[in-house]
Amino acid sequence: MFRKLYSRWMNRWETALTTRDENRVVRPMEWGFEWLGDFIDSAGLRREVKRAERDKSAAEDAMIAINEAIVRDSETFFGYERPSDFRLEERAPLLFPTNVRPETLRRDAALKRAMAEGRLRKAQFLRFTSPVRTPYPENDLVNARWYPAPEERMQGKPRQAIVVMPQWNADAFSHNILCSLFNYFGISALRLSKPFHDIRRPAEIERSDYAVSSNIGRTLAAGRQAVVDVRCCLDWLESQGYEQFGILGTSLGSCYAFIASAHDARLRVNAFNHASMAFGDVVWTGQSTRHIRTAFAQAGMSPELLYRLYSAISPVSYMGRFAEHAKRVLVIHARYDLTFLPEYSEQVLANFAKRGVEFVSKVLPCGHYTTGEFPYKFIDGWYIGSFVYSAFRDLAREKPRGVARGAKTEDAAMVER
Repeated sequence: MFRKLYSRWMNRWETALTTRDENRVVRPMEWGFEWLGDFIDSAGLRREVKRAERDKSAAEDAMIAINEAIVRDSETFFGYERPSDFRLEERAPLLFPTNVRPETLRRDAALKRAMAEGRLRKAQFLRFTSPVRTPYPENDLVNARWYPAPEERMQGKPRQAIVVMPQWNADAFSHNILCSLFNYFGISALRLSKPFHDIRRPAEIERSDYAVSSNIGRTLAAGRQAVVDVRCCLDWLESQGYEQFGILGTSLGSCYAFIASAHDARLRVNAFNHASMAFGDVVWTGQSTRHIRTAFAQAGMSPELLYRLYSAISPVSYMGRFAEHAKRVLVIHARYDLTFLPEYSEQVLANFAKRGVEFVSKVLPCGHYTTGEFPYKFIDGWYIGSFVYSAFRDLAREKPRGVARGAKTEDAAMVER
């Protein structure tokens, strides 16, 4: 009886949190082939795309073929040339909010006022040009707030660092407290702004809509850029003398983090805060993407089709690659999640177990959005912090050994449903 009452209460609370923002925009469905032009050419698919431009009925087949080609040759798609313009920039940290709730706008105004009056302490940010280019220069200038651990806390062990990727539509302060916690453990942190987020967000949009949208090609390109940006961050950390690396991803950041880790053997510590197997499943069923589903439904698409159209940025496509290298893994999911349905997270755990991936599973007694509310945010923080601390501690005790920059594999076939 109590469980049913609690479930209803939690679902009502979760629904209220996912419907309070009124600036979600239903945009028309677009194929977005132009966002993937370089890969289309390298994969020899230009003829299919040109046919799709003449015959709209061929567009579906062309985009499916592109996804299949990406999965087969993901080393190329997520490959890159190391940036040559890494630099640290000092500036006052601002919020870059994605909602227009009164309390958020007041906080944003207070920070801007403090900056103008010189009362806002400056922070360090790693900046560099992303190897993946988009039509938006502000998006292509990567931004990662730098949290170096105090030297005295790094003594007596390898230099360790973690890349932190918050959730979709996160403001610039999200997850910063976790970075400070990692510093206490002697672990440096780079809090990475995902493509089209906070300072990288184009002025024409209020939310980070271009990261996940009804434009298929743009969504795939954003995932590609996010994965490449993570790997570039590891390059910079290596140049600073860091030796052992991890990644924390939440929600959309979890998807990006998984794919980055599947393609880069340097990422030994992996914390996935909310996880799902297929990108398309989440877009179709999630409360927070209901406006995107509306666009796809209006275009006559089905969930089965969406699964295939987003397969190139779905963790299910790279499970084989991920399992090839020893990694320490945490998977957190929420029992009452209406955005990443619990069965999707359970599929991740089952797949890990099937492939022999050692992992720690934690279940939160809340939903996706309520994870950020009291008291659940502290439970979530405890799970993340304790895992990251113990995983890096155990990693430091291992005998030093070389780690390849990337992991090539022949097992690139997508896992069938």
